[in-house]
Order: sequence, then structure tokens, then C-alpha cells
Amino acid sequence: MSKLTTTLSLVIAGLLVSSQVAAQPDAAIIEKALSPLPTDLRADATVYKYNGNGNRVTLKVGTNHVECTPTDDAGFTRCGPVSQRARRDLQAKLSADGLEGDDLQMAMQKAQDEGSIPARKFGSISYRRFDTPDRIQYLMVVSLPNASAEELGMPVGPQRDNSLAGMGTPWMMRPGTSRAHLMIPINGTEYSNTGN
Repeated sequence: MSKLTTTLSLVIAGLLVSSQVAAQPDAAIIEKALSPLPTDLRADATVYKYNGNGNRVTLKVGTNHVECTPTDDAGFTRCGPVSQRARRDLQAKLSADGLEGDDLQMAMQKAQDEGSIPARKFGSISYRRFDTPDRIQYLMVVSLPNASAEELGMPVGPQRDNSLAGMGTPWMMRPGTSRAHLMIPINGTEYSNTGN
């Protein structure tokens, strides 16, 4: 083997090893991003993140109706319906521009009122994980815009403490508003609060 061939072989081997090492963290990030979903939705879901400018970067192209983001700086891993993609993309852009809190919510509502993003879809579900037991660790959220607890027969008493103890039950938040939703803590899984 010539010296050039040996050198080229070593360079190629080095590139292959480094690409495999780089792929391993991406694979772990993607696997965790998909973890809030029911198992039958994971394989075909999209995984994406936002860069510092609020632009979407796709990590895994999916073919079904849900998409997920890797764990964010606040410790949340989230998934939601593809039908709400435009809402999430606008929120990421506005957040990158420095909007937060009530100002961000007002800008999102204005965009919805103007028709540039879709309204929250009644009954759409989002999935969320959090890694430490000081928050509800595994949660599903059903969007119920403008619904009241009375018309849907839903409880409104918060279940945070029970959820942290691993015994949470559903409750409705922000009833009667465009941001009304049902919180469903998921108990008894590897991701759930145990109360220990």
C-alpha cells in the first residue's frame, strides 16, 4: 500500500468515526424528543428545533400528523399536531425578537385575529415531558378554545400537588378564553412523577 493510499484510508476512517460519534448525540436527542408521544406515534413523527433567529431546523423528517422539539433550556420536551406548526413558528420568531409574557400572547392573538396563523384547534392534543419532579413530569394538554368547564363537565380545581405526588387527575385551565385547555397528568409511567 502506498503512503498516499494509507493516508487517505486513515482520513476516511477518521471521518466515518467522527460522523458516527456526531450521529449518536443526535440520535439520543431525537429519541428523547419523541418520548412524550404514545409509542405508536413516535416512529413517523417529525423532530425539529429553532435556531437563535427563530427559524425552524428539521432534525428528523416525519410522515405523520405530530412533531416534537428536543428538550429546551427550561427543561421541557414538547410534541404537538403538525396542524399548529404556523403558530409555533410565529411564536419562535416573536420570542427570538424579544417578545415574552403578555406581549407575546397579545401578538399571537393579533396574528390569529388577522388570520395569519390558525386558531387553536378544538380538541387538539399536545404532549409534554419535564425531567425533574418539581414540575408535572408527564402531561397531555387538550386545547378547548372558548369552552367553559360547565358546558364540558370538567373540573377546574388544580391538580398540581396531586400530580407531583403521582396521583394527578385532569382539570381545566383558563375556561371561557381562547387559551382554555384540559390538563391531563399521566401517572404510572417511567416518565411520571412518583411522589417519592
